[in-house]
Amino acid sequence: MIEILSREAIYLWHYFMIQFGQIFWYWVVGILIGSVISVFGKEKIHRLLIGLQNKKLGVFGIVPACLIGIASPLCLYGTIPISASFSEKGVADDWLAAFMMSSILLNPQLIIYSAALGQAAFITRIVTGFLCGCSAGLLIRFFYKNKGKTFFNFSGFAALTNRDIDPSLLIRLIKNIGRNIRITGPYFLLGVVLSALFQRYFPESLMIMLFGNNKPFGVLMAASVGVPLYACGGGTIPLLKWWLAGGMSIGAASAFMLSGQAAKITNLSAIKIVLGAKRFGLYLIFILTFAFLSGLVANLITFL
Repeated sequence: MIEILSREAIYLWHYFMIQFGQIFWYWVVGILIGSVISVFGKEKIHRLLIGLQNKKLGVFGIVPACLIGIASPLCLYGTIPISASFSEKGVADDWLAAFMMSSILLNPQLIIYSAALGQAAFITRIVTGFLCGCSAGLLIRFFYKNKGKTFFNFSGFAALTNRDIDPSLLIRLIKNIGRNIRITGPYFLLGVVLSALFQRYFPESLMIMLFGNNKPFGVLMAASVGVPLYACGGGTIPLLKWWLAGGMSIGAASAFMLSGQAAKITNLSAIKIVLGAKRFGLYLIFILTFAFLSGLVANLITFL
């Protein structure tokens, strides 16, 4: 028994170190870039959305709202309070939907992490995240614009407190990097551990059967399991990297990333408060439907 456990420990350590070495520097660079943007550019990025109101862009304002959401370094619990302040300043609900949706799905740090997945998955994640944000904004504009009341309820969320207030910019940056490491580090290590376990004990043939071969079933399965299994964007990168190497299709990976990031368990309670029960159900339907359809399109494009 001791020999078996020792052998398995050696195998797992080997797989762990391989994955760690492949992903680690993406994580480091992502943290550095995310912290630099958070300390030096966050407020400027958010002021852009307020400034766009005077340009009377109408429906076309959804596109820059999405881009600003992607550039924002905030997680959901930072995105909601800043969106509440945008709403108070008169930003339209369709722009807010586009900003919030794209901000939930993407941020500069997560984009850097995702480069570890390879060019196809990297581009697919950015494009689908942007299009999902635009789609959310368009749906709000065309189905809720004339309802006579706002789509969102921000009453339960206080204004976001800025923690980067040290007089020294260098100290602000160091503290932000430290917070970033504390928040993302455990998920990063957990992702590497899970990847090592899957490599050792999850048959590649089963991976191909479930998620491979460009089959619609694989995309649907990935979109469905993304909701309960997804914990943190950066933490799932090692797992997805191995799944893709093991035969997971680009469409299935895209569906998993999109549904998981948008509807991960840690975010759902906050989203339900902002939307209310009925609209929360519509949100889940929208996310799962978009994840599935965009996954099918991604598979079709990569197949061609």
